Amino acid sequence: MIDKESLLNDKEFLKSFKDGLELQSFFRELQARAVSQMLEGEMDGYLGYEKHERSGQGNSRNGHTSKKVRGDQGDLEIQVPRDRDGTFNPIIVPKRKNLNARFYE
Repeated sequence: MIDKESLLNDKEFLKSFKDGLELQSFFRELQARAVSQMLEGEMDGYLGYEKHERSGQGNSRNGHTSKKVRGDQGDLEIQVPRDRDGTFNPIIVPKRKNLNARFYE
């Protein structure tokens, strides 16, 4: 695991951004990936098993849907996992909503 403090003190990493737009783009991509991974975790909890594990229940993963949401970094393209029954409603980004305000508290 990467130590966050080390990353923030890595001058070479910080120098890799040529301007504010490049840095903002990085933050947007970081936020989109983090939210997508959190949604995967929600799906694991919802189904009761992790990705690539076998399950004896009827409901299972059924790919992803791309969704544009408005976050504090601007518009983000995230990947929302789907289940076969269509009953999964994420907490972080509920269906037909943008990023939940509680996500930032």
